[in-house]
Amino acid sequence: MGTYLLAILVAVGLGPLISHSALAASFLQLAGGSYLVYLGIDAFRHRRSHANAMVSQVGSRPRVLVTIKQGFVVGVLNPKSLIFFTAVFPHFVDRSRGHVTAQLLLYGTVFSVMAFISDGTWGFIAGTAREWLSADPKRLITMRVVGACVMTTLGLLVAGSALGL
Repeated sequence: MGTYLLAILVAVGLGPLISHSALAASFLQLAGGSYLVYLGIDAFRHRRSHANAMVSQVGSRPRVLVTIKQGFVVGVLNPKSLIFFTAVFPHFVDRSRGHVTAQLLLYGTVFSVMAFISDGTWGFIAGTAREWLSADPKRLITMRVVGACVMTTLGLLVAGSALGL
């Protein structure tokens, strides 16, 4: 829901503004790529402490409404989604067909539905795999390293694309 709100904001104002400014689009793409590189390096640097925190984590399950609220806040504050929507979606708009806002809303809807299904599926899988993963901190560390490499590589590719490399 939070991601969809970002898609709406991009469609009604931010997206068309970015689609008309190559400099702004390149800046957002570079910022997004740089942010991914930062997240990758941060995940690598803190791989052990994050793994240890997950292993020692004890607590009860949050209520459904608390989980929905947290998911919304994460979605609406996710700079990766905002950067993705403003840097990528405008490139798929067919200006000759008109209705730029409607096209962006359609892309945002499709993206949000796909993200809901994908993230929900991964959430169930992660919840199921949590016990197995947290039984051995080395597994968590390996997972963090792989994730860090993926984020850093994607960030470098996005930033390189913004710089024309």
